[in-house]
Amino acid sequence: MKIAIQGGKASFHDIASRNYFGNDIETIQCDSFRYLCEVLKNGQADYAVMAIENSIAGSILGNYSLMREYGFYIIGEIQLRIEQNLMALPGTKVEDLKKIRSHYMALLQCGDFLNQYPAIQVEEYHDTAESARAIRENHETGVAAIAGRYAAELYNLDIVAEGIETEKKNYTRFMILSSNKKERIKDANKATLSFQLPNKVGALADVLRLIVENEINLTKIQSIPILGKPNEYTFYVDCEFDDYEKFKQAIAINSIVKDLTILGEYKKGKMIHDYSKSRKA
Repeated sequence: MKIAIQGGKASFHDIASRNYFGNDIETIQCDSFRYLCEVLKNGQADYAVMAIENSIAGSILGNYSLMREYGFYIIGEIQLRIEQNLMALPGTKVEDLKKIRSHYMALLQCGDFLNQYPAIQVEEYHDTAESARAIRENHETGVAAIAGRYAAELYNLDIVAEGIETEKKNYTRFMILSSNKKERIKDANKATLSFQLPNKVGALADVLRLIVENEINLTKIQSIPILGKPNEYTFYVDCEFDDYEKFKQAIAINSIVKDLTILGEYKKGKMIHDYSKSRKA
């Protein structure tokens, strides 16, 4: 099975994919989320794993738009406990550093730590684990990466400072994507919807009332501006349910909203705290 991920081996996407699918997979490593989408669209991968939100840095808004643009279907999710570590060539100390690099989301998650060292240059990189690999391959002195512990083990780097994320209860949620809209998950108890609202008073309240009346648990609502249409938004909603028939009744909101799309019906994802499965890969 081929799985498209953003980033390289030992990245959090890699860890999430192996915890979801197991180790008997081939990962296709992509430098960007759009390239990941192209790989899945073109049939080069069976599925894709895409981060959608972090408990510190918030939603990755562009990824909501990409899912809708490409018409992918969500078949699952997984939440991963994220521990960020500062790593560099063996023997390096914090006072030796001139530059720290990582993915922008990781940098955001470690803001309090980075603010302690204003003299050190902070540089965005396309991936956490790949920033660690570059240090090892290029033997970069005075440079550190922020990544997971597995990356330090894989690329033989010292952890200069561990657990540097600002919020220790730091989780990232990943969506499991399929290009096959006909694929359905048995016993689904969660769904993600997107829609637009007419420009009239009470439209959102009408939608929420219909959801509540059918005993649907609304776990998230996210709005994203529509390009070229000032003051208009696409809404993305996550909801959980015990009764699938009541969920189907709730999405009668299509009589209220515009362009209703079911982005996926799937099982509520597990919370992963242990990376041991990935380290054996």
